[in-house]
Amino acid sequence: MTKATARRDISARSSSAPEIGLAAHKNSGQARFVSFRGVEKSYDGRTLAVRSLDLDVARGEFLTLLGPSGSGKTTTLNMLAGFERPTRGTIELDGRSVDRLPPYERNIGMVFQNYALFPHMTVEENVGFPLSVRGQRGADVRQRVSRALDMIQLSAFGKRKPGQLSGGQQQRVALARALVFEPSLVLMDEPLGALDKKLREHMQLEIKQLHVMLGITVIYVTHDQTEALTMSDRIAIFNKGGIAQMGSATDVYDEPENAFVAGFIGESNLLKGTVVSISGGECRVRLDGGGEIVALAIGVAEGQRCRVSIRPEKFRAAPASEGEVGFEVSVVDNLYLGDHLRMLARLENGQMLTVKVESDTKRIKGEQVCISCLPKDCRAFPADEE
Repeated sequence: MTKATARRDISARSSSAPEIGLAAHKNSGQARFVSFRGVEKSYDGRTLAVRSLDLDVARGEFLTLLGPSGSGKTTTLNMLAGFERPTRGTIELDGRSVDRLPPYERNIGMVFQNYALFPHMTVEENVGFPLSVRGQRGADVRQRVSRALDMIQLSAFGKRKPGQLSGGQQQRVALARALVFEPSLVLMDEPLGALDKKLREHMQLEIKQLHVMLGITVIYVTHDQTEALTMSDRIAIFNKGGIAQMGSATDVYDEPENAFVAGFIGESNLLKGTVVSISGGECRVRLDGGGEIVALAIGVAEGQRCRVSIRPEKFRAAPASEGEVGFEVSVVDNLYLGDHLRMLARLENGQMLTVKVESDTKRIKGEQVCISCLPKDCRAFPADEE
């Protein structure tokens, strides 16, 4: 099926709730479509907003750039779009350098957080704008616009102005405008940041559906971890101008490679201590204030200060069995969240833990509770990594 055929077919198929996630990992063996090589960006000649960036994106991939404010993700997107020029390095799109190409010659669609719609234009005129600036006129433009509005299920709203639409409808119009000229690449910069939680989740599914159906390449910037884990084929986690880790949602959540990723993705308990010994890929850590734990050794050495990461859901509210690590904790507070209970607990050494347990597990404040976990679910990182 061609892209044009897929676009015509989207409206009919969307009502049958197509399966999400079909694109995951399908491009892992393909040649790179977008390539950053040694890219750096400085605005003042001294401080690097992006440093030594090497990044490849496959054709048809959904890659999310995730990180805190100031980590370099939006600057990276802007350099690819042509709004900023690299201080050093080169950026290639489909095998050719785009470093000196203006934005309008890169064949890239953009979707922004604030929609960036023209308030004096109708929905149809907004969607058709990228075609008009490319010199296209007449019946072909009307047909493409009509197809794009069908795709986002807003055909009945073509004569309205943006101010007459809801936030979710405006974002759909912005998405249709980014896709109407059949770009080779679509960049999205916090596109759902202005929407409420329920609408945000709905739009996540819609964007992912379009990605799967059209086979487009998407690079998506967000600071929302759930959004990244839900939508992406791969996630590049940015920190201090570089990529701290890149991989699938499972990779970055279950196997963080450093303390920053462990603390940034999802929720994690980070216990401070010192590595006492290392054997067979595991290390024994003496926790500050007393107590020991066995964990996977991730770049640590004997005698080194470390942080041990444990996800709240990896604990069992039960005494340790053979091969497990056990603690006795004091219940400080409980937070009921429907499908589970988040228990805030204090170790004997004073360090705090968050433990996720079943919602019907009743724990009383001040109660002494035994909890346990497996060493493979504990990861020890150098304490100075962040």
